Amino acid sequence: QVQLVESGGGLVQPGGSLRLSCAASGSIFSTYTMGWYRQAPGKQRELVATVTRAGSTIYPDSVKGRFTISRDNAKNTVYLQMNSLKPEDTAVYYCNSLPSSFPWGRGTQVTVSS
Repeated sequence: QVQLVESGGGLVQPGGSLRLSCAASGSIFSTYTMGWYRQAPGKQRELVATVTRAGSTIYPDSVKGRFTISRDNAKNTVYLQMNSLKPEDTAVYYCNSLPSSFPWGRGTQVTVSS
């Protein structure tokens, strides 16, 4: 069974940048469309970035132009480069497939605050 481990979160000032990583165990990783999700306190989990098996990407308007998702199938890893961070980006960030087929990892906390 695939296990997902997210890392790279932290505390950053508005306008700053972070790069998140998601390491997946299992060799089937490359066959899935993958996404980064986030969940802020009191809110539902939302999808913020998608990367297909071929490397095509999709973003909602809320992060378009600021976030970049990428994947390295050889390393079974998905990345999320986040620039120009805003306080409203504060959340726990998770990765999973689309639709979410794997057990959720623990996520990584991103806090944007001055």
